[in-house]
Amino acid sequence: MRQHRDSIDFAKENIPRLFLRLFVPTLLGLLFGAMLNIADGIFVGRGVGSDALAAVNVAAPIFLFATGTALLFGSGVSVVVAIHMSHGNFKAANINVTQAFTISTTLMLLVALLIVCFPIPTIHIFGGEGRIVPLARDYLLAVTPVLVLTQVLLIGMFVIRLDGAPKFAMAANITASLLNIILDWLFVFPFHWGIRGAAVASSMAQAVGALMIVVYLCAFSKRLHFYRPKFSRKSLLLTARNAVYMMRVGLPSFIGEIAMSVMIITGNYTFMPRLHEDGVAAYSVCCYLFPLVFMFGNAIAQSSLPIISYNYGSGDTVRIRKTFRLSLSLAFGLGLLMTLGGLFFAGPLVSLFLQPGTAAWAICEEGLPLFSLSYVFFTMNVVLVGYLQSLERSRAATFFMLLRSCILLIPSFLLLPPLVGNDGLWLAVPLSEMLTAGCIGVVLVWRRRKDRRPTPGPSLRREGRK
Repeated sequence: MRQHRDSIDFAKENIPRLFLRLFVPTLLGLLFGAMLNIADGIFVGRGVGSDALAAVNVAAPIFLFATGTALLFGSGVSVVVAIHMSHGNFKAANINVTQAFTISTTLMLLVALLIVCFPIPTIHIFGGEGRIVPLARDYLLAVTPVLVLTQVLLIGMFVIRLDGAPKFAMAANITASLLNIILDWLFVFPFHWGIRGAAVASSMAQAVGALMIVVYLCAFSKRLHFYRPKFSRKSLLLTARNAVYMMRVGLPSFIGEIAMSVMIITGNYTFMPRLHEDGVAAYSVCCYLFPLVFMFGNAIAQSSLPIISYNYGSGDTVRIRKTFRLSLSLAFGLGLLMTLGGLFFAGPLVSLFLQPGTAAWAICEEGLPLFSLSYVFFTMNVVLVGYLQSLERSRAATFFMLLRSCILLIPSFLLLPPLVGNDGLWLAVPLSEMLTAGCIGVVLVWRRRKDRRPTPGPSLRREGRK
């Protein structure tokens, strides 16, 4: 385990070198994590059929909710712990770490219990109808353990990176992802377990990754570890207060995942009347690829978060500014590359999930280039919101996430198809992401004109320093 420990100086190390040390393992870990989701889509789509792929897409929002909850507490505790560490208060940091794990896993246990008791109403809420309902039920019931295991794995990755071991955080995610791919193939093809096999594979793979996180924090961590909880009235009140604060800081990350749930649910409702089950299956391919795009932006945001938060706690605005500029430039470059990939390689990408020549394949091959126009704007939006979170600018970050996830997205889905036809179904997400990026840019320009001092980002309000 010692080879995974890294000596990281957030206060003095060269910014590009420090960012790269965090970014490479974070990106690899998150990309392999995204492969866990994509592997399900590929093996289900090619091994079971387009109806099964549509069924997984119907069940997907609940797991995005679980991921969002993990990011809610993971990004929140990461900011809080980084500030505590900059002040040398490791006891408070470890208490916050324990609280984040405990509250999030308890919440997901309750959600999993509700799903097991009411699977069919859950499927109807997320837009599932007709012949895909039985398939969605089988998948949903077998994959519910992932709700809890995701909390341990994702929150643990945030904590372990702050503990100075980003390579081990990457290793835990990669291990879970590779195991999921192997088990997916084994259960879907040789064992012929169908859609339930993909669910069992995901649950088993996540369990292994979560176990690695627990073992590290219990036996091999340097400074951050679990703290024995107390159950006095004062301790419970302090836990509630700390939880609210972590949730306030991490709320934009949660909304970011919920935004993808809203995108999936709204898309299911709008695609079904116009393009029926084949349209939902085609749309599900875009929903499988979208988290992969998110992982690039999220890797940049997560890599810059501890650097910015630590130097925010110590008051070093020069290092904050350098980190922000580097992360935003990288987000634009990677987002542009992914948009070009969607525009020029739509056919091969769709063929990973659906049999070429089928109705669903034809619909998606035509729609993916339009949908991929959102990638460059989406990646930049994730990084900009992550920057605001790092400086505890939770109100601004939350507003912009709500803007792209609900305020602009739902009207785009409802208004564009009547105006431009079925192309409007694919252009709804690009329009909402582009408008959000434009709004952030307007705020940035307005803020710079209002305050002529050099600014590190889109907001200079000092609400977090009171």
